[in-house]
Amino acid sequence: MAPATKRAEDNGRSPMNATLTSPELTRADRCDRCGAAARVRAKLPSGAELLFCQHHAKEHESRLIALAAVLEISSDDD
Repeated sequence: MAPATKRAEDNGRSPMNATLTSPELTRADRCDRCGAAARVRAKLPSGAELLFCQHHAKEHESRLIALAAVLEISSDDD
């Protein structure tokens, strides 16, 4: 799911961009590589999102950082 961005109304001030936060990962969210429970959401600059288990997030972390992805790590509080 791509992050939603909206532009606030001007109201005599300069416009402001607001980015809505992503929903928490749930037990239904699965790793895009292996199907295990997703623990990390990678948001790419293009707006695309990838979900990874902890193992695959670590495996691909350096490449995701090189792509300027934002990594959101889910807590284990299920």
